[in-house]
Amino acid sequence: MKCQYCDKPATFHITELTQPGGPQILHLCEQHARTVLQKDEPSPIKTITGALAKQLQLGQTKEELKKLDQKECPACGITFFEFRNSGRLGCPMDYIHFESDLTPLLVNIHDSLEHTGKRPSRAEANVDTQAELISLRKEMEAAVAREDYEEASRIRDQINEIQGDPKHPGASS
Repeated sequence: MKCQYCDKPATFHITELTQPGGPQILHLCEQHARTVLQKDEPSPIKTITGALAKQLQLGQTKEELKKLDQKECPACGITFFEFRNSGRLGCPMDYIHFESDLTPLLVNIHDSLEHTGKRPSRAEANVDTQAELISLRKEMEAAVAREDYEEASRIRDQINEIQGDPKHPGASS
């Protein structure tokens, strides 16, 4: 689909549902989306799409976004592309690994970088332990895939020991 104002491909599709005569639909290229979203005069489109305008001000081009989507967490293996599609991170280490990329997003959404709410009582206290468990689980899956069951059981016992699970052999009590 092409932009309503030029022949460039439309990358922003905005549907405004506040008009009494029905929805107003805009198909815009990045350049025209910037001008529509950044006008100083009040507009119903501006109120609905304020978040889009903030995102455009970050200045991420298509090439920068493509490069960012390739970035992968070394602990859990989630890519930034997977995060953008699911809206969920894979492990606590993702906050460290994607910190520079998540910071503008978190400020935009929460107006803060600091957590001020409650935390689950069952939450793991040590981020390093969680990262180690994720890494060990990946190693165990790889050992099973290559049919090295002795190594997989050794890693399983190591995981149980870290978790302090007394139901399994090799776990510390």
